[in-house]
Amino acid sequence: MTNAGVHEKGTFNAQDAIDNIKKDPEYHKAGAISLFIGVVRGETLDSEKDKVEKLTIEAYEEKADQVLAKISNDLEQKPGIVNVQIHHLLGEFNVGDDLVYVAVAGAHRTDVFPVLREAVERYKSEAPVFKKEHITNKKGSANEYWISEKHSR
Repeated sequence: MTNAGVHEKGTFNAQDAIDNIKKDPEYHKAGAISLFIGVVRGETLDSEKDKVEKLTIEAYEEKADQVLAKISNDLEQKPGIVNVQIHHLLGEFNVGDDLVYVAVAGAHRTDVFPVLREAVERYKSEAPVFKKEHITNKKGSANEYWISEKHSR
């Protein structure tokens, strides 16, 4: 059981993250599981007129696995937290496809919600995961470009 990492599209899903939590020997201490699923948005943040056709997600995989595991392990040390899962998918994605799963199990919902948010913010700023948007602008011209997670907030 791994609590974090990058995976090729189609090899990991939200249920896998939840199943990993339920296999944790400390799961009996959990009273809540919260799940964040990041999906491909159909428009860019820069312009509502630009339509996202698809995304390509790549990563420096070995480092991304290390960073995601460190974030998960750090957050599992917080009071009331039982397990933290962060799994980012790699490959080509269409609008609406799942990109990332972040799941947090804890004793109470008040423990879980702030840690879920922190996990999402940290993976977005710390993990070496790279996103290329393939767009069509309002005039119908196609373009593609790499964007950083920091730019995409």
